[in-house]
Amino acid sequence: MLRRRSQTSVDDTPVPVDDPKPQGKGRPTPKRRDAEGRRRQPVSAPKDRKEAYRQMRAKQAAERDRARKGMLAGDERYLPVRDKGPGRKFARDWVDSRRLPSQYFLPFSLLILLATWIPWPIEIRAKVLNIVIAVGWPIMMIGVLATSLYVAWKVKKEVAAKLPDESVKGVGFYAAMRALQIRKLRFPPPTVLPGGRPAPPKK
Repeated sequence: MLRRRSQTSVDDTPVPVDDPKPQGKGRPTPKRRDAEGRRRQPVSAPKDRKEAYRQMRAKQAAERDRARKGMLAGDERYLPVRDKGPGRKFARDWVDSRRLPSQYFLPFSLLILLATWIPWPIEIRAKVLNIVIAVGWPIMMIGVLATSLYVAWKVKKEVAAKLPDESVKGVGFYAAMRALQIRKLRFPPPTVLPGGRPAPPKK
């Protein structure tokens, strides 16, 4: 007794190009195995260890470039753990949208240091050192301390009010440390300008 075939056979014969009745959009219907073969992407295996190493280096370079661009754009996927989260993003934008006295701490420190290195005459040098020690440093330190305390308190309060589901642990200190940095050296780079306008994207 002959068994009935459960499936009909598939015609594997290609349709010629000059068939008077082409299928589809005026093109012959390709064979199934040919269509599947075209869908498969050829994988070029490295010929030797040197080629494999070169491919690995190229892949790593591409990944680093993608990560760098992601970090410059503020993409959460590429940021370090300490910079992730809506609370940290709010803190960065809050600091970056303002001109704070503490951001001039490093330039002012450098200016004072240079002032002490200049070979002034003895009489003038004594006056310069006296001004730096008695006036410059105290004013700078008081300004930095006051600004840092205010920034930490204000940002923590704002995050708690605007992002009630977000943890405020460490967000005040995070904002205060960012406020101490020179704007151009901040990381992640600022996405807003002083005043709150969006900053142009970095290349």
